[in-house]
Amino acid sequence: MADVTLTIGDHRHTVACRDGEEDQLLRVSAMLDARWPAASRAAGGLNAERTMLFIALMLADSLDEAERRPTESANAALLEKLADRLEGLASTLEN
Repeated sequence: MADVTLTIGDHRHTVACRDGEEDQLLRVSAMLDARWPAASRAAGGLNAERTMLFIALMLADSLDEAERRPTESANAALLEKLADRLEGLASTLEN
């Protein structure tokens, strides 16, 4: 196990993680830290717990939006269907 110190906003947190996961943990904590100023303003600067709640809501909103976007495979299937329809129309117009 490794200990990693994360700085989110003006707070430092030391957390344990499995060996080799330090970089990932630092990467995701940087995502939290990047959202800290906006979340702190939204929370009215009241306390860190409320600010973290707003960060969680911001990230959940981003995740929800990403999950609603069509995947590349869905886009490819739609494009293939569209191409088939266009070929059918072109064939009809040629005849």
